Amino acid sequence: MELFSKLRQMEIMLIDDDEWIRDSLGLYFEGEGCHLLALETAEEGLEALKKQDYDIVMVDYRLPGMDGLEFLKRIQKTQSHAMKVLITAYRSEEVVSAALKMGIQDFIEKPFTTKTIEESLTRLIENHEQEINEGHVNHSE
Repeated sequence: MELFSKLRQMEIMLIDDDEWIRDSLGLYFEGEGCHLLALETAEEGLEALKKQDYDIVMVDYRLPGMDGLEFLKRIQKTQSHAMKVLITAYRSEEVVSAALKMGIQDFIEKPFTTKTIEESLTRLIENHEQEINEGHVNHSE
């Protein structure tokens, strides 16, 4: 699978309060011809989702205001089709368990590299395509 040829057809949202991560990943994805909306807070993410749906949502666990898990809980019904990734430096059984209940398909632990991001997104897309091929995903969403 050529990851970036798939990602160029998708809308990707990143929510992380670390400006360096937002700017770095924004430039990285832009350099590959992909559309990435990088936001600082979960509240900004909720506003963006009122205007457009996203295929992939990557959200940091620890955010100012609403945390990543609460954000994912709030979008569970409206963005059920989206592939979801939780980014965290604070991975624990409690966080993992709560995230899985909210439909998280993958975790990225901080610190990470672009290779880590690519591997996660490749897994996400391959698993999503497999679910579609097996008829587990509603095509009309």
